[in-house]
Amino acid sequence: MDKSEKIKGYYEKVHPFRDGISLLRELALKSGAEEDFKWSIPVYTYMGKNVFGISKFKNYFGVWFFNGAYLKDPKNVLENAQEGKTKGMRHWKFHDLDEVDKKTVLDYMKEALENQKKGLEIKPEKSKKVVIPELLLSELTKNPQLQVAFEKFTPYKQKEFCEYIAEAKQEKTKLRRLEKIIPMIRDGVGLNDKYR
Repeated sequence: MDKSEKIKGYYEKVHPFRDGISLLRELALKSGAEEDFKWSIPVYTYMGKNVFGISKFKNYFGVWFFNGAYLKDPKNVLENAQEGKTKGMRHWKFHDLDEVDKKTVLDYMKEALENQKKGLEIKPEKSKKVVIPELLLSELTKNPQLQVAFEKFTPYKQKEFCEYIAEAKQEKTKLRRLEKIIPMIRDGVGLNDKYR
């Protein structure tokens, strides 16, 4: 299935917010951005760079602005996608078609596009240093073969393992996660390899 068919399918699928996302698409097409399809949603781009996307969820629909942190947001409607983690992305949620002020939404889309043309974008932080959690470090120290296997992974994949354990709040969850990743490390399988 090509991109145009996927886009068409996304907007035509029966869903409580079908009219809402169709209206957002109408505005997006007026903004001057190019329509694309990535991560199972329509994404609007400039020169191949992601500017905004239109999404629908169970309880709302909305617009994701990839570098929304640069938007002026005079209506104070933008939310951080994941507080504490997300640097640039902002989301404007709607629960009803009547909430969509066409002129204002189009203004935000055009401003996002202009910001992209100016090169205003937040680059992901590249951290080479991997902080190994105590539990994993203890296992690697006890088992030299496991240590060698772990060191064969790229810093990015090592970091995924480390964060997977470190982000668990309870000790029993950390132990369960450690138990899960030890055979993966031994076998040279990255934590998220099945998704790549």
